[in-house]
Amino acid sequence: MAHWLYKSEPSVWSWDQQVAEGAKGTHWNGVRNHVAKQNLMAMKLGEQGFFYHSNEGKAVVGIVEVIREYYPDHTDETGKFGMVDIKAVKALPKPVTLDDIKKEPGLEKMILVNNSRLSVQPVTDEEWAIVCRMGGL
Repeated sequence: MAHWLYKSEPSVWSWDQQVAEGAKGTHWNGVRNHVAKQNLMAMKLGEQGFFYHSNEGKAVVGIVEVIREYYPDHTDETGKFGMVDIKAVKALPKPVTLDDIKKEPGLEKMILVNNSRLSVQPVTDEEWAIVCRMGGL
């Protein structure tokens, strides 16, 4: 199974809001980048991803799971973009900051380090294991 990273500004959509949605989860909409769209299209049920607070906090704070695969985004008037539904799985005992990720051996090629603007991105199995360890899992 693949792993992912979802970026959100906490003032727009926070980890606490994601957790409050419970098992029903919520849609991950508003993506308007074609590379991020391709990532959303590649996601499969049950795959997990990091929930990353961008701009404010700049840290991986939790793990989410895909509960509905790619479908049209109701907020896209052009009809070109879609979304997936995700639910919160668990918080990281210790948030993993972008600064810590940049310093960690083995994470220098992580997309978050090299293309910080991409809102939905893949995470390799090795990167997943390192960030989970860093976060206390």
